[in-house]
Amino acid sequence: MSAAPAPAVLQGLSAWVDGGVRVLVLGSFPSVASLRDQLYYAHPQNHFWRILAALWPQPALPAREDHAGRRDWVLARGLGIWDVYAACEREGSLDARIRHAELNDFGALRPLLPRLAAIAHNGGESWSRARLVRERMGLAPEAAVASLRLPSTSPANASWSFERKLAAWRSLFIESGLL
Repeated sequence: MSAAPAPAVLQGLSAWVDGGVRVLVLGSFPSVASLRDQLYYAHPQNHFWRILAALWPQPALPAREDHAGRRDWVLARGLGIWDVYAACEREGSLDARIRHAELNDFGALRPLLPRLAAIAHNGGESWSRARLVRERMGLAPEAAVASLRLPSTSPANASWSFERKLAAWRSLFIESGLL
């Protein structure tokens, strides 16, 4: 009997960043839906885009199909989006299934973010790599850039209601000057 083939190595999405980013949201790795659609937080039950639309109602969030419009919309507000992992093996979308993960190149990212004030980890898997991300970015523990754990916007985080997630994200946005 032969062993089952190893899952394919999946490649993540490009960083949505520019020099105006004040808060960098880091997920763990894109879901199956996000990889398929090449759009961050593409699963229809993920609360990420709904939270942003509630926090920034005007101008309206561009349509889901307008990936460039969404990227420009978040960047115009000082928000960047990326993931902790550049590549991994994973069946399905659950973080618990991530294997052989490769970190993104945070050392190369840091010089692109001169206004960075906070790194917001979207969920527990991302947060578990917070210290390593700071080290790779060359951020000392006492650096002015905050590292914060936010409740995951994933539908797998069903123990947090939309309203509770929204309140946590609103607090970060207020503290970081995005609201």
